[in-house]
Amino acid sequence: MIWLLRHADAAEGRPDEARPLTPRGIEQARTAGLALARLGVTLEACLSSPKRRAMETAQLACEPLGVQITTEPALAGSMYDPERLAAGLGGTMLVGHNPSMSNVLRDMTGARVHLRKGGLAAVERGELHLLMTPAELAAVAGVATP
Repeated sequence: MIWLLRHADAAEGRPDEARPLTPRGIEQARTAGLALARLGVTLEACLSSPKRRAMETAQLACEPLGVQITTEPALAGSMYDPERLAAGLGGTMLVGHNPSMSNVLRDMTGARVHLRKGGLAAVERGELHLLMTPAELAAVAGVATP
């Protein structure tokens, strides 16, 4: 299974790659990790864009899952092949940015979706298994909507 997590809410500013998560974004990222843990998801790997907001999202989301984060420059905003990135890794989460994440989801599944900030999708063999907003993740995690 490949899990795609769009970075959570981030502050505006420059340089783009140094933008941190907002307090709301911190809660969105933590909530995503709690929801995944509550669903019993096991990950073998987490690959993240090197941009600060994505790395912070990955760290907070993967903490309850006990997964180390690996920086993957291909996730920094351009198109990429998620199957190639996840090859041989087992259950893998990719943390990145739009519009590339939504475009990758379309290419993988044929589904036209807009992955919201802090939103999560799961794909296996070209089939979309899960698509959740931050509010839906909060409901699964049993926390207030971030």
